[in-house]
Parts: sequence; C-alpha cells; structure tokens
Amino acid sequence: MARSATRNGAGEPGRNEPREHGAPRPGPGGTRQGRDTAPPAPAGRTGRPGSRRRPAGSPLLATGLCLAAVAVTAATAPAAQAHRPGPAQGGKATPAIVDSTRHGGNTVALTFDDGPNPADTPRLLQVLREQHVKAVFCLWGDHVEAHPELVRKIVAGGHTLCNHSMHHDDMGAWSEKEIRADLQRTSAAIRKAAPGARIPYFRAPYGSWGKSPEVAAGLGMQPLGWRLVVGDWDPPGTDELVSRLEEGLSPGAVVLLHDGGGDRSQTVEAVERIIPKLRSEGWRFDRPARRG
Repeated sequence: MARSATRNGAGEPGRNEPREHGAPRPGPGGTRQGRDTAPPAPAGRTGRPGSRRRPAGSPLLATGLCLAAVAVTAATAPAAQAHRPGPAQGGKATPAIVDSTRHGGNTVALTFDDGPNPADTPRLLQVLREQHVKAVFCLWGDHVEAHPELVRKIVAGGHTLCNHSMHHDDMGAWSEKEIRADLQRTSAAIRKAAPGARIPYFRAPYGSWGKSPEVAAGLGMQPLGWRLVVGDWDPPGTDELVSRLEEGLSPGAVVLLHDGGGDRSQTVEAVERIIPKLRSEGWRFDRPARRG
C-alpha cells in the first residue's frame, strides 16, 4: 500500500492540514467543536510517487533494500503563499508562510501541534531531551488552560512556542478583528501559564489561513507552515510513521507532527526511533526560519 504524505503548509487555504479533529466550528461563538475523529482524505492533487532525497554525504542504503513509494499530496499554492524562504532573516514578522529550516541544507525542523497533552507530551519532552533535539510546540489554547504546567515544561526544555488558536477553529472565513481577538486570547493564555514566554510563530488550524497571516505578523508572530505531514492524526502504526518520515523528508523541511488531539503514543515512539536514524545518515535538527 502506498504511503501518503501531504506537503506544503503554505498552500491553498483549507487544503493543507487534514482535518484531524473533525468538523471545525464555523466561527467565534459557534456551536460545533472540533472532535478527535478520523479525518477525511486530504484534498489536493496527488504527485508522482518517489523516495526521499538523502542528504549529501550520507551512507548508502544496503544493496537490495527497497523502499515503498510515497504518494505525495501537494496543495496548489497561491503565489503570495507559495513562497519558500531561504536562510533565516531578522527584522519584523511578515505574512509569508515559512516552511523551511533556519539554516537549510541537510536539516529538518520538528513541529508538534495540538498540545499540551498530559498523556503524551511529557514522554515526548523526555525523548527530545535525551536526544538533544529542540522542537516547536504549536499550542491549542484550551489545552494550555487545562495543563499550564506542561507549557512551563516545554519552555524549560528550551523549545519554541507557536500560537495554534484558542479552540482549533477554522479561521478561513473570519474577519481580521475576529482572528486578532482569538490570537491575542491564546497568547495571553500561554503567557499566563509561562510568564514572559516568547511566541514567535502562529500556525492556522487545518492550514486554513484566510486573513490570519497578516494578523499574526501584525502581532509579531511569523506564520508557520510545513513541507511534510505524515498523517499521525489517524495512527497507522509506529513502523509506518517511521517509514513516512524517512521517505517523505527533503532538505530544509519543516515537519508537522502532533503531540495532542488524541492518542499520540505512536508519534512519540516514531520520533524516538527516527532521530538517531536520521543523524546516522547525515541529517541535523534545526528550527524553522525566523522570517519569510
């Protein structure tokens, strides 16, 4: 069976991150909450199968090892959002959605959405600490308020914070005023849990960006996309997740994973296995670019 991986978090609004929590609420004050249910198949066009590009200088695979094809789903990106940033730049946040690492080359940035989650986030933090890897945690405001101690542990571990909205609503059709109020409330919840914490990034739920990149940039947060998402919202097994990560990676990629929104034990196990494997092949772990 072909393994699917969705690329390009800077793509068409609403056609990037699969809706791993079911139907979102239609807007502020709506009645339909997101649910931890199996998502429909991600929209977008299916690219040709292919294996991941290995970094220059990495060891060759043993003769005869066959990799299953990766069916890559690539969203069609508007010109304004398809920008692929190069090396990180300083200055103010911009509306451009970043999906590359800070230093490029044979690097990858791990990002985790929808936490904090008391069942899996502590174990993930332990794995990252033992492997000496720093990641980005995109925090869901409701979960922040429920588990503020985990936000403090994330910060204490030296990881980077990202605003992922208050209720994980689809913001694609929201006004700038509605988006701004939500992002400000989420950032306030994060800073209440971890006073003085920096929140340099924002990621739109479901990849439904709408007007949020401009609003986030105005609040000092760089919109954070991705180049690879491996479908861990519907756990396919740890071996499968490891294979999708291996085969879907490309140099300088931001990878979208989840530590919340459901049982993420397979994701934690896959991360624990993939980090030393990638390092042995010449990959390095980086953070996302600061600016688009």
